[in-house]
Amino acid sequence: MNPAVDISTSVKKMVPYTKMRCAEPQRDPGGGGINVARVLRRLGLEATAVYPAGGATGQTLTALVEREAVRSIVIPISNDTREDITIFDETSREQFRLVFPGAFLSEFEWQQCLDAIARFSPQAAFVIASGSLPPGAPADFFGRVVRASKGAAKVIVDTSGASLKAALEAGVYLIKPNLREFQELAGISSADESSLLEAGRRLIDRYRIEIIALSMGPGGALLLTRDIALRANGLAMEPVSVSGAGDSFLGAMVSRLANGDKLDSALRYGVAGGSAALLSPGTGLCLGADVHRLASSVNVTIIAGYHA
Repeated sequence: MNPAVDISTSVKKMVPYTKMRCAEPQRDPGGGGINVARVLRRLGLEATAVYPAGGATGQTLTALVEREAVRSIVIPISNDTREDITIFDETSREQFRLVFPGAFLSEFEWQQCLDAIARFSPQAAFVIASGSLPPGAPADFFGRVVRASKGAAKVIVDTSGASLKAALEAGVYLIKPNLREFQELAGISSADESSLLEAGRRLIDRYRIEIIALSMGPGGALLLTRDIALRANGLAMEPVSVSGAGDSFLGAMVSRLANGDKLDSALRYGVAGGSAALLSPGTGLCLGADVHRLASSVNVTIIAGYHA
């Protein structure tokens, strides 16, 4: 719902008040849902991205999405689609991410997005609502996405704050918060495993959630349902970029769920996807070959004594 043309480049060294010569820019289609669709296609699944687009950057975005072999349902809007910028400092090995406000959506425009989801969801196994909301979209938009899907598809949500709570009130199949987002949702500050498990139990009791996939970067991930808790180890990686790791995690995980795999396999591929994204420069996301290779290195274990 809040897509962007992602521009990534590098400089020898970031220096204030100085004209810095950049490397040739790389342009990728961006936004949470589009990124997840890109990953699904790389892992052999069909995916359709529903998104608003406007102006010359909107045309560029659509062309970039089509380059990834992802089908588009484009909702035309009057404002220009945003651009975001990622800069890699070759000296410090640090990455700087500049994220601009999304294009304002009128009520008619965001309602058109919901209508498209309602028309398409009966043909889909999963509807994935991912990323932030643009100005103009209501805070409960992802809750409306759940209702628009009418139970025809399993709804997966990857967002935070009020947008996430609105979706949970409507009932979802799976959420994929990172550690900070999970702590904010659960109202906790601790990060030890027992506290996270207890917080997960409370969320499953309070909301209509079937699965919580908690990504923790180098710390791996946890997967919680009412009946089981799984732990996956993290992989030691030297990151080239951190952009899109969460989207790669979710896309790789859903690819296994869509193939009918069990939850341990889905979690293994999720961690592999997030780790593989660290190997790609800029906003390149994970590559399929890297995901399959790394998945064999991810160990998933059952956490004994857990029951929601």
